[in-house]
Amino acid sequence: MLIDSHCHLFKEYYDNIDEIIKKAKDNDVKIMISSASSRKDCEEMLDFSNKHEEVYVTLGIHPEEADNYQDEDLTFIEENLNNPKVIAIGEIGLDYHYEGYNKEKQIDLFEKQLAIAEKYNLPVVVHSREATEDTINTLKKFKVTGVIHSFSGSKETAKIYIKMGFVLGINGVVTFKNAHIKDVIKEIGIEYFILETDSPFLTPHPYRGTKNDPSYINTIAEFLSQYLKINNIIIARITNDNVFKVFNKLNKNK
Repeated sequence: MLIDSHCHLFKEYYDNIDEIIKKAKDNDVKIMISSASSRKDCEEMLDFSNKHEEVYVTLGIHPEEADNYQDEDLTFIEENLNNPKVIAIGEIGLDYHYEGYNKEKQIDLFEKQLAIAEKYNLPVVVHSREATEDTINTLKKFKVTGVIHSFSGSKETAKIYIKMGFVLGINGVVTFKNAHIKDVIKEIGIEYFILETDSPFLTPHPYRGTKNDPSYINTIAEFLSQYLKINNIIIARITNDNVFKVFNKLNKNK
């Protein structure tokens, strides 16, 4: 069994999501965690997860929404945390990649959602792009743990996050020819990582150029098995165990 710990199963990305779910199940992907990025996503994923036993969700407002979100969106998230399918706050964080970003608004939104996670003792799913220092400094203000989604940083940065109690999410990027993250994993050890697809994005080699989906978690696991020279069954066991350790509510529903 494999777990896709981070995907985006939204109608805007897939014509027939039921087929995507079936494809994943047929490829031994038994649990999919779909991460919301906006109020609209949150509403859609709550409805969708209640219809699909295999799908769990994280609710959050992405940093790219910092200029557009309303405080009532955060209230909506807080009001739905008792749903057994909601297992974390995310995808939240900081993203300084695109021109015109508002650093102060992003940090404010990030802190508000970290406060919700701390209040309800929930893990967080953190998006951090070109904002490592601010991400670390902001996380240190709160008593939270969780996942650093799509980690692509250095060995030194990885060790900082791990010391803070976070696990690191790795996806199809690890299969790319020039991706240094595979060397970071080799040095640190697979024991601190979980697998994700970030579907429909970041499709692993050799399927780049096509739309990603949760079934490709197998491709990522097989690549790591060959690169690290570790049996893929052990890869699955270690990374799955990490998912259950991080997402306590998922463990209760196991």
